[in-house]
Amino acid sequence: MESIWSKTCEIQKRLSLDSDIEVDAAVIGGGMAGILTAYQLECAGVRTAVLEAGRIGGGQTKNTTAKITSQHGIFCHDFIQKKGRDAAGQYVRANQAAVEEYKRIIQKEGIDCDLEEKDSYVYSQDEKKLKEEAEAAAELGVEASFEPCAKIPVPCAGAVKFARQAQFHPLKFICALSENLTIYEDTAVKEVEEHTVKTVCGSVQADKIVFATHFPFINFPGMYFTRMHQERSYVLALENAGMINGMYIGDGKDALSFRQFDRYLLFGGEGHRTGEKKEGEKYEGGSYERLRAAARELYPKSRETACWSAQDCVTADKVPFIGRYASDRPDWFVATGFQKWGMTSSMVSAMIIRDMICGSENPWAEAFSPSRFSAEEIPQIMKDSGKAVKGLTKRFFHIPDESAARLAPGHGAVVETEYGKAGVYKTEDQKIYKVDIVCPHLGCELAWNPDEKTWDCPCHGSRFDYKGNLLEGPAQEGIHYE
Repeated sequence: MESIWSKTCEIQKRLSLDSDIEVDAAVIGGGMAGILTAYQLECAGVRTAVLEAGRIGGGQTKNTTAKITSQHGIFCHDFIQKKGRDAAGQYVRANQAAVEEYKRIIQKEGIDCDLEEKDSYVYSQDEKKLKEEAEAAAELGVEASFEPCAKIPVPCAGAVKFARQAQFHPLKFICALSENLTIYEDTAVKEVEEHTVKTVCGSVQADKIVFATHFPFINFPGMYFTRMHQERSYVLALENAGMINGMYIGDGKDALSFRQFDRYLLFGGEGHRTGEKKEGEKYEGGSYERLRAAARELYPKSRETACWSAQDCVTADKVPFIGRYASDRPDWFVATGFQKWGMTSSMVSAMIIRDMICGSENPWAEAFSPSRFSAEEIPQIMKDSGKAVKGLTKRFFHIPDESAARLAPGHGAVVETEYGKAGVYKTEDQKIYKVDIVCPHLGCELAWNPDEKTWDCPCHGSRFDYKGNLLEGPAQEGIHYE
């Protein structure tokens, strides 16, 4: 499963760190947020090094749908109601500034990354809701309007349009932007103490440290694992599906998304919480199969050329955490909780953290502050905490109903062994792979993901392949069976 971006762009490999170094700022994580932050800091005269555990752009960046938009679903009306007009205005202006900053950088640096200015639409069957959203967005200064006809093959009452947004090829962009940055790949960070970042290859002394790792792996301070959960969503690249002008996403849990890239329609949906099955399934089978069934229904003459999935961190109030990591770590910074809007949120993070490190006032920082808290977050925090408790207790009280002998080829399950429970996957040629079923992050029981043949944590979203190798955190080690 390889995204259309990975299939159409190869980024030159960088060397690993091989000695102890000193810099002004160390950025942990070489995805879009990390690379943009390093770029903004270098432009401001701050000597910066990026430390990436794998390859740059190799995490969520390569799996995005690459929409650069300040339209983040139907949110303006609710945002104003829950947080007030000032906070809502900061959020919208920050993301619209991010859209324009991408355009500025691409023009300034002469980057060929398939940038196209496109309108962005969110569609719904609730006309009243759409009109309220268009009015709220316009009040916040967005060039927004209600469109009674959405040119997509699904029923809806119309859409809210945000004009002059953008889309691009994220790996072509990150490849060009990173050329003159100091980057160390295959350099996993194992520990951070005050101003010292310890990796498997050497140490980095830095005045400022930025955590741009998708989900922060340092549990204390910050306790971000109590304030976020992770969700997965799926994408197909379809040929012969016609052409669509604009970027579309639906409102609601069964929403489908549409956007064009070259001759491909990027058709997305089937989102669910990581480590859990999707509720209320419309089609039988896994998430990919359900999405393929929808594609056959809507685009019967289409042909699939790629499929992939992405993982999104979601905060309790749906606003990213961008700013100081914790009150007692004034020189640590964090960028996480981007939900489905990783491209603009990455740029917002880079601009806010640049300003904070350089001692400049940022007009949007307050809305994204990790130290914020309001009563409206409590229900979601309680729900996420309940999921974590369920995952923790499951390994003690869950009785496996599979055995390795009964397991069908190509399937995985939790099974009982003479040494206790284990995760087992049986290949098509009957080879058995056994893993520890306990997530090394905080001890939750992992769940089998049949779509991607991975072991996923329902508590905090860590994922592992069927051999036990770590795919993504916050866990920092694999689950190899001893």
